[in-house]
Amino acid sequence: MTLTDKIFNAGVVGAGGAGFPAHVKAKSKVEFVLANGAECEPLIHKDYELMLHFPKEIMWGLELLIESTSAKKGFFGIKEKNEKVISEVSRHLNGKTELTKLGDFYPSGDEFELVYEATGRLIPPAGIPLDIGCVVNNVETLYNIALAEKDAPVTQKFICVAGAVKKPSSFFVPVGTSFKDAIEFAGGTKVKEFGVFVGGVMMGHLTFNLDEVVTKTTAGLIILPKDHYLIKRKNQPEQNWHRIGKSACDQCSYCTEFCPRYLLGYQVEPHKVMRSLGFTKTGSAVWNQMAELCCSCGLCTLYACPEDLYPKEACDKAKTEMRDAGIKFIQQKPVKVHPIKEGRRVPLKQLIMKLKLQDYDVEAPFSSGKISVKKVCIPLQQHIGSPAKSLVKKGDVVEERQMIGKIPDGELGANIHASISGKVKEITNEFVLIES
Repeated sequence: MTLTDKIFNAGVVGAGGAGFPAHVKAKSKVEFVLANGAECEPLIHKDYELMLHFPKEIMWGLELLIESTSAKKGFFGIKEKNEKVISEVSRHLNGKTELTKLGDFYPSGDEFELVYEATGRLIPPAGIPLDIGCVVNNVETLYNIALAEKDAPVTQKFICVAGAVKKPSSFFVPVGTSFKDAIEFAGGTKVKEFGVFVGGVMMGHLTFNLDEVVTKTTAGLIILPKDHYLIKRKNQPEQNWHRIGKSACDQCSYCTEFCPRYLLGYQVEPHKVMRSLGFTKTGSAVWNQMAELCCSCGLCTLYACPEDLYPKEACDKAKTEMRDAGIKFIQQKPVKVHPIKEGRRVPLKQLIMKLKLQDYDVEAPFSSGKISVKKVCIPLQQHIGSPAKSLVKKGDVVEERQMIGKIPDGELGANIHASISGKVKEITNEFVLIES
């Protein structure tokens, strides 16, 4: 059986948040394979802890992928400040892989940034790394590829739980574990009323529902008091974001001048997208196009805008409207890196201060303890592509690692496995509920 088949059978997807089925990348032919260990979301430290404690497995996964794709070289992107991790990873480097040391800025983990830093190549507008002979995988994805080589499916997710919790930490949980159980394993919250940023405060979403569950793409849970600045900002009706922007944006262009994609040479201009909200005579059909290449990093909304407006959300709205209208923007000029790109990088410490998170900026060390959960709710779609089709029925007894959801032949997706042993208590088109 090939590595591609093993990855597909194991249900490995991009663990950094995108959820792209990993077997597709494994069967491509490229020049370079890049391991993304940059991890730049404020307060999330799970990749750091994974690299520190499991460097051998991660490097093995990288080597397997280099061999599978016939790549001539590998690059391992790590922040230069993470000296302990660099030391551990360096012990397992082979002759085909070199370290790419990155600055402590946001968003150093963006794959467009990483590819440029490592190879000097620029991904084409609206393109993917494959277009320039590269494959990029998060370090946890590589860890899961190493397990897949041993026929072990993805049943556990490595997450970081931080913020207003008693024991900020990083640990494995069964896929489908509720946020409530994960937070309790981190000692519980320090405050009674709180919200949870799922995946990070910059690119994640805000929830108050602790029955939501950890999936294959959940990077971490950031718990903040309900009266925190970030929760007050995020927890507003969408129409408020656009109404405020329409009335207050004075076109200063700071959002554009700090945009990482704009600084790389792409035509992403959030200040022009703000015009689509309706305070000029020119219509949204024109200005929406300046959002097409936005990566939704959130830097414009949460750092650059001096008036605390919502240009990132305007870009999200614009991209949706363009997709619904069937409009595809084509960049009008060659991609050329901005001459003062380096001078406009945003240091992570500075971003954390701007976000009023310095009180929570602490380590989240690896906890090797095994979390005990009595039930898991496993979504049948935790990936880009089609949902898996259930292979079990209500009342079935299943074993941990048993395949319970399969992708139909010829469709893009990832198989789903039971993360605990137990009885199937409920099945819908969306999830399988298992109780031990």
